[in-house]
Amino acid sequence: MAKTPEEYFSWNEEYRPILEKLRSILKSTALEEKMKWGIPTYCWENKNVAGIGAFKSYAGLWFFNGVFLKDPAKVLINAQEGKTKGMRQWRFESIDDIDEQLVRSYIEEAIQNQKDGKEIKPEKKPLIIPEELKEALASDSTLSEAFDVLSLSCKREYAQHITEAKRPETKQKRLEKIKPMILGKVGLNDKYK
Repeated sequence: MAKTPEEYFSWNEEYRPILEKLRSILKSTALEEKMKWGIPTYCWENKNVAGIGAFKSYAGLWFFNGVFLKDPAKVLINAQEGKTKGMRQWRFESIDDIDEQLVRSYIEEAIQNQKDGKEIKPEKKPLIIPEELKEALASDSTLSEAFDVLSLSCKREYAQHITEAKRPETKQKRLEKIKPMILGKVGLNDKYK
């Protein structure tokens, strides 16, 4: 994972001129450059506004809340239709594709949208406890009390872990495996955090 934009650019020689040009435009704005997920990301008051990256056949500029941009030039696309709600991407195949004034106007609008608080909030998923876990909690008050004090995200992780199993035997094995973790009041994936 790249630690600096320069390191990231060095791994993407083909699109380096495009990335450097986009970076210079982004750095001339009020945005702060950070490295997130190994790619250059540009933030306003610690909120992600834009990012740049290289792919197989293009370099891209994406806007985290691009769905709110007016897009007068019709250049923005949803890279993962059906999955991505707010993010929009602008693709460049050569440095000649970059109209600096137009790019700057999109970035400035994205910054203003962030200042205005326009952003897609992640949907809250309901907690659906599988039958196997419901039965275990109903029959063991100590387990139930320990489960109740866990955070909602931890509860979801445990419920999903059991639900994802296809066979009843696997569900039961997973339930037996997680009982000591629940009693220890730790999340399923805490060791990875």
